[in-house]
Amino acid sequence: MANLNESMSELMTIDGAMAVSLVDSNSGMLLAQAGSGVDLEVAAAGNTEVVRAKLKTMKALGLKDEIEDILITLGKQYHIIRPVASKAGLFFYVVLDRARSNLALARRKVLDVEGALKM
Repeated sequence: MANLNESMSELMTIDGAMAVSLVDSNSGMLLAQAGSGVDLEVAAAGNTEVVRAKLKTMKALGLKDEIEDILITLGKQYHIIRPVASKAGLFFYVVLDRARSNLALARRKVLDVEGALKM
């Protein structure tokens, strides 16, 4: 089982990883972070709104399901938002350099880190 610092270090080993964080979606606050190139405080607040909007939309549609992950594809980056299944209200946020990353492997690594998280 990994603690927060170990989880951030492990996520930074993903090919193309630029910045990673663990966010409390109830408050929009960062719980842990690593890397650079992105203002993670601003990203945490903004991505909290993304998660909330998706949950609200799912509820309005009557979908009885869970968010596995949310992928935002930019011209030069991938942004992965992955809720932590065992800790409601938390999500990982991972920023990848699109030219240096393998999206499938990155998603798998985030899943593995999520499963090992111990708080």
